[in-house]
Amino acid sequence: MAKVRVAVIGCGSIAKHRHIPEFAEHPEVELAAFCDAVEERAAAFARRYGGDAYTDYRELLKRPDIDAVSVCTPNVYHAPISIAAAEAGKHVLCEKPMATSRDEAQAMIRAAKERGVVLMIAHNQRLMPPHVKAKEILESGSLGRVLTFRTAFAHGGPESWSVEGKGGWFFRKEKAFLGALGDLGIHKVDLIRWLLKDEIVEVGAFVDTLHKEDTDVDDNAVFILRTAKGVMGTMAASWTHVPGEDNSTVLYCEKGLIRIGADPEYPLIVERADGQVEKHRVGPIATNEEGGQTKSGVIDAFLESILNGTPPLIPGEEGMKSLGVILAALQSAREKRIVGVEL
Repeated sequence: MAKVRVAVIGCGSIAKHRHIPEFAEHPEVELAAFCDAVEERAAAFARRYGGDAYTDYRELLKRPDIDAVSVCTPNVYHAPISIAAAEAGKHVLCEKPMATSRDEAQAMIRAAKERGVVLMIAHNQRLMPPHVKAKEILESGSLGRVLTFRTAFAHGGPESWSVEGKGGWFFRKEKAFLGALGDLGIHKVDLIRWLLKDEIVEVGAFVDTLHKEDTDVDDNAVFILRTAKGVMGTMAASWTHVPGEDNSTVLYCEKGLIRIGADPEYPLIVERADGQVEKHRVGPIATNEEGGQTKSGVIDAFLESILNGTPPLIPGEEGMKSLGVILAALQSAREKRIVGVEL
């Protein structure tokens, strides 16, 4: 069988550290093209992995030999590029947040369905080993129902992660749309929805810029959530957590609790009501810190869907539901009230 010929559109840090290396490692993939507004970024990857370099994704999408694309651009370009790629008959893996509005997200889903191509959203937190194990424990029923939760995703900001550094696109609303809320908050919204197999229906949020300078996006967001089944919880997303990172979750259940990401040696700890404590070494959660990159699993799942003709693990509909919660949080902060989430 011929290899899947992949093009990566957007050659910044998420492409450099996750998408490109994981595609390169996959035996069924040929990296055929790289595209970036900065020509040298694309050219550098083309020299290293083979393939061609582009500065205009439209030219790249004209190639009939490209089977799939990874969209790793600034957030506001996710939807238009994904739609164009789907219309050109390419399978699409899109970074999060998938779009800047519900209408954009729906247009992405529609374009993929009309052309019969895969659309998958790169919500990698679902595939981190501690989160997978936590879901397994929840689904066993041994802890009973989840009643409440608290979760956070925080680090010092994109300055050291982004190829553009301080003042780059992450900090400019016309390209990023959102700050910490879209960068980190949407990860935890998606994780909670997936862990609980439940939809978030109400949000109350504070979203603000507390510390970062020369930016028009948020650097902190704190909100409360209620799900359709009545579970309540708190969530925080921050670009002002120093030093290090916090990607932790605690699920408080009827018969005990689950701690995720609080102990570096044991990423998942279960404390049961009878006093029993279980500590699990199940593999780490990926971080942006030095040496913190681990295989995301997203690229393998995307390719499995293409190669086997199976539905994507994280389809566009799932990305849209998580985006909807973030949009409701923005509305809540703006209007200073609890907001219902459009399902």
